[in-house]
Amino acid sequence: MKNNFFDFIDLHNGEEQKEKVLENIKSNISFRGSNLWILACAIVIASVGLNVNSTAVIIGAMLISPLMGPIVGAGFALAMYDFELLKKSGRNLLIATVVSLTVATIYFLVSPFKETQSELLARTAPNIYDVLIAFFGGLVGVIALTRVEKGNPIPGVAIATALMPPLCTAGYGLAIGNLPYFSGALYLYFINCFFICIATFLIVKYLKYPPVNSLQSKFEKQIRYGISGLILIMVLPSFYLAYLLFQEKKFNQKVDQFIAKEFSENGYALIYKDIKYNTSPRKMELAFLSKIFSKDEIDNLNKKLDLYDLDNTELKIRQETQDIKEEILNELGKQNKVLSDKDILINNLQKELKEFKTDYETIISEIEILFPDLGEVSIGRHLTNAPNDSSKYATVLLYNSEYKINSAESNKLKKWLTSKLNTSDILIVKK
Repeated sequence: MKNNFFDFIDLHNGEEQKEKVLENIKSNISFRGSNLWILACAIVIASVGLNVNSTAVIIGAMLISPLMGPIVGAGFALAMYDFELLKKSGRNLLIATVVSLTVATIYFLVSPFKETQSELLARTAPNIYDVLIAFFGGLVGVIALTRVEKGNPIPGVAIATALMPPLCTAGYGLAIGNLPYFSGALYLYFINCFFICIATFLIVKYLKYPPVNSLQSKFEKQIRYGISGLILIMVLPSFYLAYLLFQEKKFNQKVDQFIAKEFSENGYALIYKDIKYNTSPRKMELAFLSKIFSKDEIDNLNKKLDLYDLDNTELKIRQETQDIKEEILNELGKQNKVLSDKDILINNLQKELKEFKTDYETIISEIEILFPDLGEVSIGRHLTNAPNDSSKYATVLLYNSEYKINSAESNKLKKWLTSKLNTSDILIVKK
């Protein structure tokens, strides 16, 4: 039963002849002629995809890219102690990297769109999860390459390990002069290259490919120690970055809890949220559709931040003027954020209603007492033609009486209405 189990998981089953595998690996290492043109075109396609934030275009570029060849070749060479192949693979990988960076940088220099899209940002802060993806993607890739029937894992490996997008993002960082973007993306690229190579090394060792050169045990140990040291050097920063990512996600969850408890449950419609985690103190900027907070309320909310474990955080609520609120509404509407078109419409209607809202019933009641001779009266805001032919709104009072009021009574009524309605645009018309 034990033998059956090991036979079931044995990678030697279905293995391609080693000579054919090596021949295939060596043929895909070189970057000359067509391979170089394909690489340059794939870089341009990936750069366009990152530039316009199109995931489908980026995936297409990753499927075209021939970058995996020299990386897998380096893994085979290292496992077989084929230093000539290792040198050739390293040289071709360096050529491919330089060409890719150059093409991507030139593209982003000439591109009119310099905005940092989400697809670009996703490649600037690698962590331990990217290490796992590269390593297990590399395992799948090299296992598939050593099979008689290759199957369909290779395209998936090309997409998962994502060698092209980090290089393009590094080119973007160079083009806009952003060193953190450049270094973060290049680190992700090196992680992918290194752990695909290590995965290849392990599988080739397991499959017992014959060494090209015989080494003394002392040199074999040195190679193993060197690989172990490089693994530590590559992995440790990724653990630190993963820790930072975890802390940021925890912070954002606490912010969401604070907003839900203190605002959403009280019926305050949130229309704008800007969280700045990498500042000291951290900043939380919010704006609401209609609620206006007093200074005491804002101070009290800032004190409550400690209850949600949001220490070293400052809360700011934007509520300066209606115009700023409208600006936030329109901007969020353009970006397809949380705010819906209905909320924008409601806000605009509220603004219009505020302009037209007047207690006309009370005014009519007072007119019946102060000006009883006017008879039946109606009043409201109307769109009229001013003397200069430009249209504007005016308050129009219509009265139905047997006689027309004289100018003295008309002026008296206008002054009274001006005082009540706080507007001088008043017309008095007999029906």
